[in-house]
Amino acid sequence: MVYITGDMHGDESRWLDRRIRRLKAGDTLIICGDFGFIWDGSKSEKKLLEYLGSRKYNICFVDGTHENYDLLYSYRQTVWKGGRVHRISGNLFHMNRGQIFNIEGIKFFTFGGGESQDREMRNEHVTWWRQELPTPDEMEEGAEKIDENNCKVDFIVTHEPPSLVKSSILLRSGKIDKVNKLNGYFEELNRACEFRHWFFGSVHEDRIITPQHTAVFRDVIPIKPDVFGIKPDLGHSSD
Repeated sequence: MVYITGDMHGDESRWLDRRIRRLKAGDTLIICGDFGFIWDGSKSEKKLLEYLGSRKYNICFVDGTHENYDLLYSYRQTVWKGGRVHRISGNLFHMNRGQIFNIEGIKFFTFGGGESQDREMRNEHVTWWRQELPTPDEMEEGAEKIDENNCKVDFIVTHEPPSLVKSSILLRSGKIDKVNKLNGYFEELNRACEFRHWFFGSVHEDRIITPQHTAVFRDVIPIKPDVFGIKPDLGHSSD
């Protein structure tokens, strides 16, 4: 089974969650950005990544705004479940932007990235990387992948939400309505693409925003056919 959870920010205690500890061989956990365990390249960090990669289930994450992109992009790229990934260690993968993965016959479109609101207070290549915002080429590739699949996938997993969803969250909380080009790009996908549900993690909430958009943080959401009405395409689920 596939499970969705939110930003971890390098918090090792998240792996002690009983819902994660119950994952079985062959299961897949997808994290909606800000994985945070690839940060300083230390020996202890590498040891932890090897441990995570040795788990019996797959651990996959899209990137967010708190990633060391120099380290992240140094890992070898390969193809897994039909989409490009950085294989970090064993069963631990970074899901590249604008890819479609067929996991257990279910199609997931993934697209990481975002924009740090506090970037003026950070140091480039130390605590902030400009690669957090996607390039035009990455956006184009994502649009092409969606088009190749007749503008239809089962689930969309991102760090940031579409612009209208983000605006509603910010207005509800009394914050300034500020969206970026990535939110606008997602809004175009939101309108053009047919999908069952969209998960994102940037707002650090566990809440259903609309019938098709859910913010996820500490929750661990199982992708159950009886909940989402999935009809798996079992002919395209191999590595």
